[in-house]
Amino acid sequence: MALAAASSPQSFLEDQLHRCASLVMQLSSQFSRLNVEQIGPAIAGALEELGRTSGADHCCLIEFDDTGLVRAQRAWSNAAIQAPPIELTAHAVPWLVHQLSLNEPVIVAHAEDLPFAATQDRAHSRTFGIRSSLAVPAAIAGRVVCALWLGCVRHTREWSTPVVERMRLVAEILATALQRSRNHSALEANHAEINRLNACASGDNVYLREEIKTYQDFDEIIGDGAPLRLALDRLSQVAPVSSTVLLLGETGTGKELFAHALHERSPRRGRAFIRVNCAALPPTLIESELFGHEKGAFTGAVTLRQGRFELADGGTIFLDEIGDLPPEVQVKLLRVLQEREFERLGSSRTRMVDVRVIAATNRDLESAVGEGRFRMDLYYRLSVYPICLPALRDRREDIPDLVWFFIHRRQRALGRRIVHIPQSVMTALQAQAWPGNIRELQNVIERAMIHSSGETLQLDEALDGGPIATASPAGGTLEAVQRAHIQSVLRECGWRINGKRNAAERLGLHPNTLRFRIHKLGIVRPVEARRQAS
Repeated sequence: MALAAASSPQSFLEDQLHRCASLVMQLSSQFSRLNVEQIGPAIAGALEELGRTSGADHCCLIEFDDTGLVRAQRAWSNAAIQAPPIELTAHAVPWLVHQLSLNEPVIVAHAEDLPFAATQDRAHSRTFGIRSSLAVPAAIAGRVVCALWLGCVRHTREWSTPVVERMRLVAEILATALQRSRNHSALEANHAEINRLNACASGDNVYLREEIKTYQDFDEIIGDGAPLRLALDRLSQVAPVSSTVLLLGETGTGKELFAHALHERSPRRGRAFIRVNCAALPPTLIESELFGHEKGAFTGAVTLRQGRFELADGGTIFLDEIGDLPPEVQVKLLRVLQEREFERLGSSRTRMVDVRVIAATNRDLESAVGEGRFRMDLYYRLSVYPICLPALRDRREDIPDLVWFFIHRRQRALGRRIVHIPQSVMTALQAQAWPGNIRELQNVIERAMIHSSGETLQLDEALDGGPIATASPAGGTLEAVQRAHIQSVLRECGWRINGKRNAAERLGLHPNTLRFRIHKLGIVRPVEARRQAS
């Protein structure tokens, strides 16, 4: 809205126009040579010079942000009027700010001439004694960057069209300088973000170095029995190609070791090998861990994070305990297997990935499919080439080699030198059922090495938590011997698996391992047995 009054005397107008034109040329030349760091102080000096040149008592520069809201204000006031700093915000002068945000100039010869809608603005003028004012906005690329405001206290003022035009030129010079400063700040912010992302990438590299474990050979797959040779033959057949492999076997049979061997014998051996234990990740985080997330994708996502599939691009990803994968993540995994594409959480951008998938489980996936806990289409995608890893009880002929391997690998760290194993000890080891398989055997050997003080291996008093059974009772099986021993210890401990003097501690097992064996061996507390019978 424009409110104008009659023209000023011709001589005064000509002199004012001449001084304003000179100021425009001076500011244009000055600001074109400034460094970005000099723009702020130069604007303060320009406002003072403009106030003195125009005869105004207040001279302010109102800065707008990209949304049209007041971002900042720079002001100069004539010391002769001894007025407090003037405030030109959307709260103080809402009508004025709205007009300027629409790129409309506001010309006020008399404060009383403000429209009815500017009631609050009129009250603001009375508070600061503003009798006349002029405000001209400056826009770049259609967006208002700033507005120049002049206010007169000591007298009223008519604002001629030539004066308004010259004030607009000054506003545009200052707007160009402000935009240059903003672009520089945005560029610095982008550099800071790039540095932050580089730091994140460095962190991911550290994570990769911690997570990637390389095996230079396959000497750690110990044994020469027929069941193991069959599994190794299948490994050799599938390793050179990129087909998905499903490793099946009980806990402790060496599935991760086989996955490493597959990777190292493949053309991808020079790239990353990423391991993911699906059972160890909370259901709420596993999708983010696998596929990554953008900053702000969910509460706590303060930085961008690449997922394990993205980190494994060009290499191999090993999904251990795949049977524990939540149904909603199974769908996304199926898409990666079929289409080789995915999206990070919080992003709509589709990313392509070239990853070989090796999955492993100790569960019966076919039963899980039948019960609706595992997708049938995902099961068939994973089991392109299944490899069954034999349990230790099915390869007892390999136990002597495994025992010596564990001894040689750990004796220096334990400060032991074992050179002899009695035949009775080896017979006892080969007579065990080993429900924990190779991992359990390894723990037993380490415990025996700690217990042995000389060069001869002596088994700890408790093998599997109880006396060593070198022979089975008449008519009994190894499973029956183990069941009887566990039942005996449970009875002595009052069937406590956790807590003080519990059975798991007596047996030298983790409570969860003991629960697994109780379930596997069909051990039931007598009270529960009576309930089932009734």
